[in-house]
Amino acid sequence: MARSRTPKFDASEVITNEIIRIIERGVLPWRKPWTAGGSSRPLRVGGEPYQGVNNFLLTMRTVMAGHSSPFWMTLPQANALDAKVRKGEKSSVVVYYGQSRKDAGGEDDRSDGDDHSEVARIFRFHKSYRVFNACQIDGLPDSFFPDPEPMPEHPPSEPIPHMQAFFDAIDITTVFTGTEAYYLPPVDKVYMPSITRFQDPRNFYGVWAHELAHATKAPHRLNRDYGLSHFGNTAYAREEIVAELSSVFLGQELGFTSHTLEMNAAYLYNWLRVLRSDKQAIFKHAADAQRACDYLIARSEAGRAREVDQAA
Repeated sequence: MARSRTPKFDASEVITNEIIRIIERGVLPWRKPWTAGGSSRPLRVGGEPYQGVNNFLLTMRTVMAGHSSPFWMTLPQANALDAKVRKGEKSSVVVYYGQSRKDAGGEDDRSDGDDHSEVARIFRFHKSYRVFNACQIDGLPDSFFPDPEPMPEHPPSEPIPHMQAFFDAIDITTVFTGTEAYYLPPVDKVYMPSITRFQDPRNFYGVWAHELAHATKAPHRLNRDYGLSHFGNTAYAREEIVAELSSVFLGQELGFTSHTLEMNAAYLYNWLRVLRSDKQAIFKHAADAQRACDYLIARSEAGRAREVDQAA
């Protein structure tokens, strides 16, 4: 009699299904303003911030669980600190990306017509592992529970100086007019309502970040292309997810949360359609969003450096 085999754990499917269940409730928890222990990003046991999809996943879980510590660690890491995960606490799945090199010979692998040539193939992979928040662990040093910082208050409809300076330095033209926000590829310009239309100025910067993220897809920037895009199709939905996550990541740097002018059932459906059809989508699009975020940060830094040189 054949023994039944335990299905292989599929981290992509587990993580994607987790996000689907949350969005089906009609919420995007990563849009909730938060800091944990004074940090706007989840941190590894050594204090390094998570990036990409792990940043997104642990941000979402921190918000939903209400953790007050930004630190996450594996069970062996907790044990090494003479600390113990409390009985019954559930771990969170995150992923590790890597690549391996394999030399493969043969006719199919030839690059120069030489029968004896060998082509080095790079295989990319991701593995999963499990982590716990410091709030799920007893016996950790006090340093894993830093004091929270008060959320700053900002006058309604007024620029926030450090955020405004960041966006002003980016060399992508933004036109402030009307009541809609969008990026128009034929003229390579972002169009935004005035900040006076936003009661909370952080929402203004969240929308601006979203539209600038769209602008990074241009061929002369990051050349991001998911195929022919028109309103409501899959390529459009994928790009919307990238812009959303880019705004999340940039907001963690500057102090705002992701925001769009339209948050409705159709917007949520875009997420669900992509995630249901491709369990790898959140990993690919979080990586694209991290690249977009890094690009905008680099352009802002370059712009401010030019301003300093010109003032000297």
